[in-house]
Amino acid sequence: MSNDDQYGGGSGSSGYGEIGGTGQTRTRLPESPSDPYGPTRRTPRASRSLVTVVGVVVLLIAAIAFANQSGDTPTTPSTDTPPTPATTQATGTHPVDAKNGTIPKGFAHDEQGAQSAAANYAVALVSADILKPQMRRQIVRQVFVADKVPELETRLDQAYGKTFLDQAGLDANGNAAPGLTYVSRTVPVGTKATKYSESSTTVDVWCTGVFGTAGVGSTNPVSNDWFTMTLTLRWAENDWKVESFAQKDGPAPVHTDRMASTAEEIAKAAADFGGFTYAR
Repeated sequence: MSNDDQYGGGSGSSGYGEIGGTGQTRTRLPESPSDPYGPTRRTPRASRSLVTVVGVVVLLIAAIAFANQSGDTPTTPSTDTPPTPATTQATGTHPVDAKNGTIPKGFAHDEQGAQSAAANYAVALVSADILKPQMRRQIVRQVFVADKVPELETRLDQAYGKTFLDQAGLDANGNAAPGLTYVSRTVPVGTKATKYSESSTTVDVWCTGVFGTAGVGSTNPVSNDWFTMTLTLRWAENDWKVESFAQKDGPAPVHTDRMASTAEEIAKAAADFGGFTYAR
């Protein structure tokens, strides 16, 4: 989903909302609630850039909500048992060493494997590649259970069609204009299994990320967002696969007063630093 939140997503009380199975999603810029320690200060931006960013975010919300429309009743994960510190600590189990393209596969058939799969899939589903038609098809077929693939391909193709790409400043192949770099990077901060069985599980993935277009003259500057993705996974094809997913805003920390980097610095960082793959 979110581009302060591209997705995200790729809403609905989610940056995304449920795809492939339940509910509806929406993505929006994080609001600034009253802070007992004082107002949050942000680096000023030109009004034109701000208007453009808001416009793109609104478009993302509409696209993601459309892609995730479903008549099913959403399932509310159980949160009766709070996670212990050990749930995100290293376990000593060797991480997966096989991949479908750039996406890890072959996760352990246990709760840890499900959490690791969910974190990796969150990275893929809220990436710049999801906006590229050919890459999107590969991601959907690698990440989702087989019986959800046709539905998801159709909905995402419609959501990320020409109108959306034009508003985001991307061409028909999901690429930015010459001299600009479109950035959508997601980093899982933590995971929590809210339901688990050997056949299916629900995992919350708390994420941060950077989203926008880097480069001189960009009207959609790269910005940061925080969101939580909820992924329902099914054990299929000897691996954990996504059946549906949703996204909601936050939890988000207080913004710092750190000065924003220049467009050139962000573009260089996007080129120099590889994407993040998570497994434990």
